[in-house]
Amino acid sequence: MRTRLLPLLIILMAGVLLALGFPLAASLAASEQQRVVVDRLDDAARFAALAQFVRETSPVTDERRITLGGELASYHDVYGIRAGIFYRNNRSMAAAPEDWVVPYEGEGRRAFREALLGRRSHDPPQVWPWQPHARLTIASPVVRDGDVVAVVVTDSPTGQLRSRILRGWLLIFAGEAAAMLLAVGAAFRLTGWVLRPVRVLDSVTHDIATGRMNSRVAATGGPPELRRLALSFNEMADNVEEALEQQRAFVADASHQLRNPLAALLLRIELLALELPEGNEEIASVRTEGKRLAQVLDDLLDLALAEHTAAELRLIDVGALTGERVVSWRPVAEDKGVLLTGECGAVTAWADPVALSSALDAVIDNALKFTPAGEEVAVTVAVSPDGASVSVVVADQGPGLTEDELSRVGDRFWRSGRHQNVKGSGLGLSITRVLLTAGGGSLTFAPNDPHGLRVTVSVPRHAPLEAAERGFGER
Repeated sequence: MRTRLLPLLIILMAGVLLALGFPLAASLAASEQQRVVVDRLDDAARFAALAQFVRETSPVTDERRITLGGELASYHDVYGIRAGIFYRNNRSMAAAPEDWVVPYEGEGRRAFREALLGRRSHDPPQVWPWQPHARLTIASPVVRDGDVVAVVVTDSPTGQLRSRILRGWLLIFAGEAAAMLLAVGAAFRLTGWVLRPVRVLDSVTHDIATGRMNSRVAATGGPPELRRLALSFNEMADNVEEALEQQRAFVADASHQLRNPLAALLLRIELLALELPEGNEEIASVRTEGKRLAQVLDDLLDLALAEHTAAELRLIDVGALTGERVVSWRPVAEDKGVLLTGECGAVTAWADPVALSSALDAVIDNALKFTPAGEEVAVTVAVSPDGASVSVVVADQGPGLTEDELSRVGDRFWRSGRHQNVKGSGLGLSITRVLLTAGGGSLTFAPNDPHGLRVTVSVPRHAPLEAAERGFGER
Protein backbone atom coordinates (compact mmCIF):
# COMPACT_ATOMS: atom_id res chain seq x y z
CA MET A 1 0.00 0.00 0.00
CA ARG A 2 2.91 2.35 0.71
CA THR A 3 4.12 1.98 -2.90
CA ARG A 4 0.77 3.38 -4.03
CA LEU A 5 0.25 6.00 -1.32
CA LEU A 6 3.78 7.45 -1.19
CA PRO A 7 4.01 8.38 -4.91
CA LEU A 8 0.63 10.08 -4.64
CA LEU A 9 1.79 12.20 -1.70
CA ILE A 10 5.07 13.01 -3.48
CA ILE A 11 3.20 14.12 -6.62
CA LEU A 12 0.88 16.32 -4.57
CA MET A 13 3.79 17.92 -2.68
CA ALA A 14 5.75 18.41 -5.90
CA GLY A 15 2.71 20.10 -7.42
CA VAL A 16 2.42 22.46 -4.46
CA LEU A 17 6.12 23.33 -4.56
CA LEU A 18 6.02 23.91 -8.31
CA ALA A 19 2.89 26.04 -7.95
CA LEU A 20 4.81 28.20 -5.47
CA GLY A 21 8.15 28.02 -7.26
CA PHE A 22 7.11 29.24 -10.71
CA PRO A 23 5.49 32.50 -9.49
CA LEU A 24 8.45 33.06 -7.16
CA ALA A 25 10.91 32.58 -10.01
CA ALA A 26 8.95 34.93 -12.27
CA SER A 27 8.74 37.53 -9.48
CA LEU A 28 12.49 37.27 -8.90
CA ALA A 29 13.22 37.81 -12.60
CA ALA A 30 10.86 40.78 -12.74
CA SER A 31 12.43 42.30 -9.61
CA GLU A 32 15.98 41.97 -10.95
CA GLN A 33 15.01 43.53 -14.26
CA GLN A 34 13.14 46.35 -12.55
CA ARG A 35 16.28 47.24 -10.64
CA VAL A 36 18.20 47.51 -13.92
CA VAL A 37 15.44 49.55 -15.55
CA VAL A 38 15.36 52.00 -12.63
CA ASP A 39 19.13 52.42 -12.84
CA ARG A 40 18.93 53.08 -16.58
CA LEU A 41 16.13 55.58 -16.11
CA ASP A 42 18.22 57.45 -13.55
CA ASP A 43 21.16 57.48 -15.95
CA ALA A 44 18.93 58.65 -18.82
CA ALA A 45 17.47 61.41 -16.63
CA ARG A 46 20.99 62.64 -15.78
CA PHE A 47 21.99 62.71 -19.46
CA ALA A 48 18.72 64.47 -20.32
CA ALA A 49 19.45 67.17 -17.72
CA LEU A 50 22.84 67.79 -19.37
CA ALA A 51 21.36 67.76 -22.87
CA GLN A 52 18.88 70.56 -22.02
CA PHE A 53 21.67 73.11 -22.24
CA VAL A 54 23.15 71.88 -25.52
CA ARG A 55 22.29 74.10 -28.48
CA GLU A 56 22.38 73.07 -32.11
CA THR A 57 25.73 74.74 -32.86
CA SER A 58 29.03 73.38 -34.10
CA PRO A 59 30.11 70.35 -32.07
CA VAL A 60 33.70 71.63 -32.14
CA THR A 61 32.95 74.93 -30.43
CA ASP A 62 30.11 73.80 -28.18
CA GLU A 63 31.86 72.85 -24.99
CA ARG A 64 28.66 71.49 -23.48
CA ARG A 65 28.21 69.08 -26.39
CA ILE A 66 31.83 67.98 -25.99
CA THR A 67 31.31 67.45 -22.26
CA LEU A 68 28.14 65.45 -22.90
CA GLY A 69 29.92 63.31 -25.48
CA GLY A 70 32.70 62.65 -22.98
CA GLU A 71 30.17 61.59 -20.35
CA LEU A 72 28.54 59.19 -22.78
CA ALA A 73 31.92 57.78 -23.88
CA SER A 74 32.99 57.20 -20.27
CA TYR A 75 29.62 55.61 -19.54
CA HIS A 76 30.05 53.25 -22.49
CA ASP A 77 33.63 52.39 -21.61
CA VAL A 78 32.85 51.61 -17.97
CA TYR A 79 29.53 49.79 -18.29
CA GLY A 80 29.49 48.66 -21.90
CA ILE A 81 26.12 50.36 -22.39
CA ARG A 82 25.43 52.18 -25.64
CA ALA A 83 23.91 55.59 -25.05
CA GLY A 84 22.98 58.55 -27.23
CA ILE A 85 20.92 61.70 -27.45
CA PHE A 86 19.00 62.08 -30.71
CA TYR A 87 16.98 64.95 -32.07
CA ARG A 88 13.45 64.47 -33.29
CA ASN A 89 14.74 64.04 -36.85
CA ASN A 90 16.94 61.11 -35.65
CA ARG A 91 20.12 63.23 -35.95
CA SER A 92 22.63 62.53 -33.21
CA MET A 93 23.45 65.20 -30.61
CA ALA A 94 26.01 62.89 -28.99
CA ALA A 95 26.44 59.13 -28.89
CA ALA A 96 28.80 56.46 -27.62
CA PRO A 97 29.97 54.78 -29.69
CA GLU A 98 29.92 57.74 -32.09
CA ASP A 99 28.53 55.74 -35.04
CA TRP A 100 25.53 54.42 -33.08
CA VAL A 101 22.16 55.54 -34.44
CA VAL A 102 18.58 55.22 -33.35
CA PRO A 103 17.21 51.75 -34.20
CA TYR A 104 14.77 51.84 -37.10
CA GLU A 105 12.60 49.00 -35.75
CA GLY A 106 11.99 46.82 -32.73
CA GLU A 107 11.92 47.78 -29.06
CA GLY A 108 14.37 50.69 -29.53
CA ARG A 109 12.21 52.43 -32.11
CA ARG A 110 9.08 51.94 -29.96
CA ALA A 111 10.81 53.43 -26.92
CA PHE A 112 12.08 56.39 -29.02
CA ARG A 113 8.59 57.20 -30.29
CA GLU A 114 7.09 57.04 -26.81
CA ALA A 115 9.76 59.44 -25.50
CA LEU A 116 8.98 61.90 -28.32
CA LEU A 117 5.46 62.08 -26.90
CA GLY A 118 6.85 63.45 -23.67
CA ARG A 119 6.83 60.33 -21.50
CA ARG A 120 9.43 57.76 -20.66
CA SER A 121 9.19 54.43 -22.46
CA HIS A 122 7.22 51.55 -21.02
CA ASP A 123 9.07 48.78 -19.26
CA PRO A 124 10.78 46.55 -21.81
CA PRO A 125 9.74 42.88 -22.21
CA GLN A 126 11.00 40.49 -19.56
CA VAL A 127 14.46 39.10 -20.20
CA TRP A 128 14.95 35.39 -19.42
CA PRO A 129 18.21 33.49 -18.86
CA TRP A 130 17.79 31.49 -22.07
CA GLN A 131 17.85 34.69 -24.22
CA PRO A 132 21.58 35.34 -24.77
CA HIS A 133 21.03 38.13 -27.33
CA ALA A 134 18.35 40.04 -25.44
CA ARG A 135 19.02 43.75 -24.65
CA LEU A 136 17.25 46.41 -22.57
CA THR A 137 16.40 49.64 -24.36
CA ILE A 138 15.29 52.66 -22.29
CA ALA A 139 14.33 56.09 -23.67
CA SER A 140 13.76 59.36 -21.80
CA PRO A 141 12.70 62.73 -23.28
CA VAL A 142 14.87 65.87 -23.18
CA VAL A 143 12.51 68.75 -22.41
CA ARG A 144 13.38 72.40 -22.98
CA ASP A 145 10.84 75.17 -22.42
CA GLY A 146 8.06 72.55 -22.25
CA ASP A 147 8.91 70.98 -25.60
CA VAL A 148 10.62 67.63 -26.32
CA VAL A 149 13.70 68.58 -28.28
CA ALA A 150 15.57 65.26 -28.11
CA VAL A 151 15.50 61.76 -26.66
CA VAL A 152 18.07 59.96 -24.52
CA VAL A 153 18.32 56.29 -25.54
CA THR A 154 20.30 53.61 -23.66
CA ASP A 155 20.83 50.10 -24.97
CA SER A 156 22.13 47.73 -22.28
CA PRO A 157 23.51 44.19 -22.54
CA THR A 158 21.76 41.67 -20.29
CA GLY A 159 24.51 39.22 -19.42
CA GLN A 160 24.80 40.25 -15.77
CA LEU A 161 21.05 40.52 -15.41
CA ARG A 162 20.54 37.00 -16.78
CA SER A 163 23.30 35.68 -14.51
CA ARG A 164 21.66 37.19 -11.42
CA ILE A 165 18.28 35.77 -12.43
CA LEU A 166 19.82 32.35 -13.01
CA ARG A 167 21.60 32.41 -9.63
CA GLY A 168 18.34 33.36 -7.95
CA TRP A 169 16.56 30.54 -9.72
CA LEU A 170 19.25 28.09 -8.63
CA LEU A 171 18.74 29.20 -5.02
CA ILE A 172 14.98 28.76 -5.40
CA PHE A 173 15.52 25.32 -6.96
CA ALA A 174 17.90 24.32 -4.17
CA GLY A 175 15.39 25.49 -1.57
CA GLU A 176 12.56 23.60 -3.24
CA ALA A 177 14.75 20.50 -3.59
CA ALA A 178 15.56 20.65 0.12
CA ALA A 179 11.88 21.21 0.92
CA MET A 180 11.00 18.27 -1.34
CA LEU A 181 13.49 16.01 0.42
CA LEU A 182 12.12 17.04 3.79
CA ALA A 183 8.59 16.50 2.53
CA VAL A 184 9.47 13.04 1.15
CA GLY A 185 11.09 12.09 4.46
CA ALA A 186 8.05 13.34 6.35
CA ALA A 187 5.72 11.51 3.96
CA PHE A 188 7.77 8.32 4.34
CA ARG A 189 7.56 8.52 8.12
CA LEU A 190 3.88 9.47 8.00
CA THR A 191 2.92 6.63 5.68
CA GLY A 192 4.98 4.22 7.76
CA TRP A 193 3.23 5.39 10.93
CA VAL A 194 -0.20 5.13 9.30
CA LEU A 195 0.33 1.89 7.37
CA ARG A 196 2.30 -0.11 9.95
CA PRO A 197 -0.92 -0.94 11.86
CA VAL A 198 -2.56 -1.91 8.58
CA ARG A 199 0.28 -4.32 7.73
CA VAL A 200 0.15 -5.85 11.20
CA LEU A 201 -3.62 -6.16 10.97
CA ASP A 202 -3.28 -7.85 7.59
CA SER A 203 -0.68 -10.27 8.98
CA VAL A 204 -2.82 -11.16 12.00
CA THR A 205 -5.88 -11.58 9.78
CA HIS A 206 -3.90 -14.03 7.66
CA ASP A 207 -2.85 -15.92 10.79
CA ILE A 208 -6.45 -16.27 11.91
CA ALA A 209 -7.55 -17.26 8.41
CA THR A 210 -4.94 -20.04 8.41
CA GLY A 211 -6.03 -21.39 11.78
CA ARG A 212 -3.87 -19.56 14.35
CA MET A 213 -6.85 -18.32 16.31
CA ASN A 214 -4.82 -16.98 19.24
CA SER A 215 -3.31 -14.21 17.09
CA ARG A 216 -4.13 -10.68 18.27
CA VAL A 217 -3.20 -7.12 17.37
CA ALA A 218 -1.43 -4.92 19.92
CA ALA A 219 -3.35 -1.62 19.58
CA THR A 220 -0.55 0.62 20.83
CA GLY A 221 0.38 2.73 17.80
CA GLY A 222 -0.94 4.44 14.73
CA PRO A 223 -3.83 6.89 14.29
CA PRO A 224 -6.73 6.71 16.79
CA GLU A 225 -9.06 5.30 14.13
CA LEU A 226 -6.72 2.34 13.52
CA ARG A 227 -6.28 1.77 17.26
CA ARG A 228 -10.06 1.55 17.61
CA LEU A 229 -10.12 -0.79 14.62
CA ALA A 230 -7.50 -2.99 16.31
CA LEU A 231 -9.56 -3.17 19.50
CA SER A 232 -12.69 -4.04 17.53
CA PHE A 233 -10.75 -6.66 15.59
CA ASN A 234 -9.48 -8.25 18.80
CA GLU A 235 -13.02 -8.34 20.20
CA MET A 236 -14.25 -9.97 17.00
CA ALA A 237 -11.41 -12.52 17.11
CA ASP A 238 -12.24 -13.30 20.76
CA ASN A 239 -15.89 -13.91 19.86
CA VAL A 240 -14.97 -16.09 16.88
CA GLU A 241 -12.48 -18.08 18.93
CA GLU A 242 -15.06 -18.56 21.68
CA ALA A 243 -17.67 -19.74 19.16
CA LEU A 244 -15.19 -22.17 17.61
CA GLU A 245 -14.16 -23.39 21.03
CA GLN A 246 -17.78 -24.07 21.88
CA GLN A 247 -18.16 -25.92 18.59
CA ARG A 248 -15.06 -28.02 19.26
CA ALA A 249 -16.24 -28.78 22.78
CA PHE A 250 -19.63 -29.83 21.47
CA VAL A 251 -18.10 -32.12 18.83
CA ALA A 252 -15.68 -33.63 21.34
CA ASP A 253 -18.37 -34.13 23.99
CA ALA A 254 -20.84 -35.53 21.47
CA SER A 255 -18.26 -37.92 20.04
CA HIS A 256 -17.20 -39.03 23.50
CA GLN A 257 -20.77 -39.47 24.75
CA LEU A 258 -21.81 -41.44 21.65
CA ARG A 259 -18.89 -43.87 21.81
CA ASN A 260 -20.13 -45.71 24.90
CA PRO A 261 -23.72 -46.33 23.66
CA LEU A 262 -22.30 -47.29 20.27
CA ALA A 263 -19.87 -49.75 21.89
CA ALA A 264 -22.74 -51.28 23.86
CA LEU A 265 -24.83 -51.48 20.69
CA LEU A 266 -22.04 -53.25 18.79
CA LEU A 267 -21.64 -55.69 21.67
CA ARG A 268 -25.34 -56.52 21.57
CA ILE A 269 -25.10 -57.02 17.80
CA GLU A 270 -22.27 -59.49 18.33
CA LEU A 271 -24.33 -61.35 20.95
CA LEU A 272 -27.31 -61.37 18.61
CA ALA A 273 -25.13 -62.73 15.80
CA LEU A 274 -24.32 -65.77 17.99
CA GLU A 275 -28.01 -66.74 18.02
CA LEU A 276 -28.49 -66.40 14.24
CA PRO A 277 -27.19 -68.62 11.47
CA GLU A 278 -23.57 -67.96 10.56
CA GLY A 279 -23.11 -65.66 7.53
CA ASN A 280 -26.34 -63.72 8.03
CA GLU A 281 -26.07 -60.77 5.60
CA GLU A 282 -28.15 -58.36 7.65
CA ILE A 283 -26.02 -58.87 10.75
CA ALA A 284 -22.85 -58.43 8.68
CA SER A 285 -24.21 -55.21 7.17
CA VAL A 286 -25.21 -53.84 10.59
CA ARG A 287 -21.82 -54.79 12.02
CA THR A 288 -20.03 -52.98 9.13
CA GLU A 289 -22.08 -49.82 9.49
CA GLY A 290 -21.58 -49.83 13.25
CA LYS A 291 -17.82 -50.06 12.87
CA ARG A 292 -17.92 -47.29 10.27
CA LEU A 293 -19.88 -45.10 12.66
CA ALA A 294 -17.35 -45.82 15.41
CA GLN A 295 -14.55 -44.77 13.05
CA VAL A 296 -16.37 -41.53 12.22
CA LEU A 297 -16.77 -40.75 15.93
CA ASP A 298 -13.08 -41.46 16.56
CA ASP A 299 -12.13 -39.15 13.65
CA LEU A 300 -14.43 -36.41 14.92
CA LEU A 301 -12.83 -36.63 18.34
CA ASP A 302 -9.35 -36.52 16.76
CA LEU A 303 -10.38 -33.48 14.69
CA ALA A 304 -11.71 -31.65 17.76
CA LEU A 305 -8.51 -32.40 19.68
CA ALA A 306 -6.35 -31.34 16.73
CA GLU A 307 -8.13 -27.98 16.48
CA HIS A 308 -7.78 -27.44 20.21
CA THR A 309 -4.20 -28.54 20.77
CA ALA A 310 -1.37 -26.09 20.13
CA ALA A 311 1.54 -27.30 18.02
CA GLU A 312 4.81 -28.05 19.84
CA LEU A 313 7.30 -26.90 17.24
CA ARG A 314 10.88 -28.06 17.28
CA LEU A 315 13.74 -28.44 14.83
CA ILE A 316 13.55 -31.97 13.41
CA ASP A 317 15.07 -34.00 10.59
CA VAL A 318 12.15 -34.21 8.18
CA GLY A 319 13.99 -36.68 5.96
CA ALA A 320 14.59 -39.13 8.80
CA LEU A 321 11.00 -38.86 10.05
CA THR A 322 9.62 -39.38 6.55
CA GLY A 323 11.89 -42.39 6.03
CA GLU A 324 10.54 -43.97 9.22
CA ARG A 325 6.96 -43.55 8.03
CA VAL A 326 7.79 -45.04 4.64
CA VAL A 327 9.36 -48.09 6.32
CA SER A 328 6.31 -48.47 8.59
CA TRP A 329 3.87 -48.41 5.66
CA ARG A 330 5.90 -50.63 3.34
CA PRO A 331 4.35 -53.91 4.64
CA VAL A 332 0.87 -52.53 3.92
CA ALA A 333 1.99 -51.54 0.42
CA GLU A 334 3.49 -55.01 -0.18
CA ASP A 335 0.25 -56.67 0.89
CA LYS A 336 -1.59 -54.62 -1.77
CA GLY A 337 1.08 -55.23 -4.38
CA VAL A 338 2.02 -51.55 -4.51
CA LEU A 339 5.64 -50.36 -4.70
CA LEU A 340 6.30 -47.75 -2.00
CA THR A 341 9.58 -45.84 -2.56
CA GLY A 342 11.18 -42.99 -0.68
CA GLU A 343 13.89 -40.41 -1.41
CA CYS A 344 14.39 -38.97 2.05
CA GLY A 345 17.61 -36.99 2.28
CA ALA A 346 18.58 -35.32 5.56
CA VAL A 347 17.00 -31.87 5.83
CA THR A 348 15.80 -29.98 8.89
CA ALA A 349 12.67 -27.89 9.44
CA TRP A 350 10.43 -26.62 12.23
CA ALA A 351 7.44 -28.86 12.89
CA ASP A 352 5.56 -30.79 15.53
CA PRO A 353 6.94 -34.34 15.07
CA VAL A 354 3.71 -35.98 16.26
CA ALA A 355 1.54 -33.82 14.00
CA LEU A 356 3.86 -34.33 11.01
CA SER A 357 3.93 -38.09 11.58
CA SER A 358 0.13 -38.18 11.71
CA ALA A 359 -0.09 -36.07 8.55
CA LEU A 360 2.33 -38.31 6.65
CA ASP A 361 0.46 -41.41 7.82
CA ALA A 362 -2.83 -39.99 6.56
CA VAL A 363 -1.41 -38.96 3.19
CA ILE A 364 0.47 -42.23 2.58
CA ASP A 365 -2.56 -44.25 3.71
CA ASN A 366 -4.76 -42.29 1.31
CA ALA A 367 -2.29 -42.90 -1.56
CA LEU A 368 -2.13 -46.65 -0.89
CA LYS A 369 -5.94 -46.90 -0.77
CA PHE A 370 -6.38 -45.59 -4.29
CA THR A 371 -3.28 -46.98 -6.01
CA PRO A 372 -3.95 -50.28 -7.82
CA ALA A 373 -1.62 -53.25 -7.55
CA GLY A 374 1.48 -53.07 -9.71
CA GLU A 375 1.71 -49.27 -9.49
CA GLU A 376 4.03 -47.07 -7.46
CA VAL A 377 3.67 -44.55 -4.64
CA ALA A 378 6.74 -42.27 -4.50
CA VAL A 379 7.63 -40.23 -1.42
CA THR A 380 10.17 -37.42 -1.94
CA VAL A 381 11.65 -34.89 0.49
CA ALA A 382 13.01 -31.66 -0.96
CA VAL A 383 13.71 -28.03 -0.06
CA SER A 384 11.59 -25.40 -1.82
CA PRO A 385 13.36 -23.25 -4.47
CA ASP A 386 13.27 -20.18 -2.21
CA GLY A 387 14.66 -22.18 0.73
CA ALA A 388 11.78 -21.14 3.01
CA SER A 389 10.18 -24.57 3.49
CA VAL A 390 10.68 -28.31 3.23
CA SER A 391 8.20 -30.30 1.17
CA VAL A 392 7.29 -33.98 1.40
CA VAL A 393 5.65 -34.99 -1.87
CA VAL A 394 3.57 -38.17 -2.01
CA ALA A 395 2.74 -39.06 -5.62
CA ASP A 396 0.52 -42.03 -6.43
CA GLN A 397 -0.53 -43.70 -9.68
CA GLY A 398 -4.21 -43.97 -8.81
CA PRO A 399 -7.22 -42.66 -10.72
CA GLY A 400 -6.61 -39.09 -9.54
CA LEU A 401 -9.20 -36.34 -9.19
CA THR A 402 -10.92 -33.92 -11.51
CA GLU A 403 -10.43 -30.15 -11.23
CA ASP A 404 -13.71 -29.77 -9.34
CA GLU A 405 -12.73 -32.56 -6.97
CA LEU A 406 -9.29 -31.03 -6.39
CA SER A 407 -10.95 -27.84 -5.17
CA ARG A 408 -12.91 -29.82 -2.55
CA VAL A 409 -10.44 -32.48 -1.44
CA GLY A 410 -9.59 -32.00 2.22
CA ASP A 411 -13.03 -30.66 3.14
CA ARG A 412 -14.69 -32.32 6.09
CA PHE A 413 -16.70 -35.44 5.24
CA TRP A 414 -16.09 -34.92 1.52
CA ARG A 415 -15.44 -38.00 -0.55
CA SER A 416 -15.37 -38.40 -4.30
CA GLY A 417 -18.53 -39.95 -5.70
CA ARG A 418 -16.35 -42.32 -7.69
CA HIS A 419 -14.70 -43.75 -4.54
CA GLN A 420 -17.59 -44.25 -2.13
CA ASN A 421 -16.79 -47.95 -1.92
CA VAL A 422 -13.33 -47.22 -0.43
CA LYS A 423 -13.18 -47.40 3.35
CA GLY A 424 -12.92 -44.02 5.11
CA SER A 425 -14.82 -41.26 6.88
CA GLY A 426 -13.75 -38.26 4.81
CA LEU A 427 -12.06 -36.65 7.81
CA GLY A 428 -8.48 -37.90 7.54
CA LEU A 429 -7.16 -35.18 5.24
CA SER A 430 -9.12 -32.52 7.18
CA ILE A 431 -7.37 -33.58 10.38
CA THR A 432 -4.04 -33.54 8.52
CA ARG A 433 -4.61 -29.99 7.29
CA VAL A 434 -5.54 -28.77 10.77
CA LEU A 435 -2.44 -30.36 12.29
CA LEU A 436 -0.13 -28.82 9.70
CA THR A 437 -1.73 -25.37 9.78
CA ALA A 438 -1.29 -25.16 13.55
CA GLY A 439 2.49 -25.41 13.03
CA GLY A 440 2.73 -23.04 10.05
CA GLY A 441 2.67 -25.83 7.46
CA SER A 442 0.33 -26.52 4.56
CA LEU A 443 -1.24 -29.32 2.54
CA THR A 444 -1.78 -28.97 -1.22
CA PHE A 445 -3.11 -31.24 -3.94
CA ALA A 446 -2.32 -31.42 -7.64
CA PRO A 447 -2.61 -33.91 -10.51
CA ASN A 448 0.29 -36.33 -10.94
CA ASP A 449 1.67 -37.01 -14.40
CA PRO A 450 0.56 -39.19 -16.20
CA HIS A 451 -2.26 -40.03 -13.78
CA GLY A 452 -2.87 -40.04 -10.07
CA LEU A 453 -2.69 -37.51 -7.25
CA ARG A 454 0.26 -35.49 -6.00
CA VAL A 455 0.00 -34.40 -2.34
CA THR A 456 2.55 -31.93 -0.95
CA VAL A 457 3.11 -31.57 2.80
CA SER A 458 5.10 -28.38 3.53
CA VAL A 459 6.65 -27.22 6.82
CA PRO A 460 8.73 -24.05 7.40
CA ARG A 461 12.51 -24.17 7.63
CA HIS A 462 12.57 -21.25 10.05
CA ALA A 463 10.76 -20.91 13.35
CA PRO A 464 7.44 -19.09 12.70
CA LEU A 465 6.93 -15.88 14.67
CA GLU A 466 4.42 -16.18 17.45
CA ALA A 467 1.32 -14.23 16.64
CA ALA A 468 1.25 -12.84 20.18
CA GLU A 469 4.55 -11.06 19.55
CA ARG A 470 3.16 -9.05 16.68
CA GLY A 471 2.15 -5.52 17.39
CA PHE A 472 1.78 -2.10 15.88
CA GLY A 473 5.42 -1.33 16.60
CA GLU A 474 6.83 2.12 17.24
CA ARG A 475 4.79 5.11 16.45
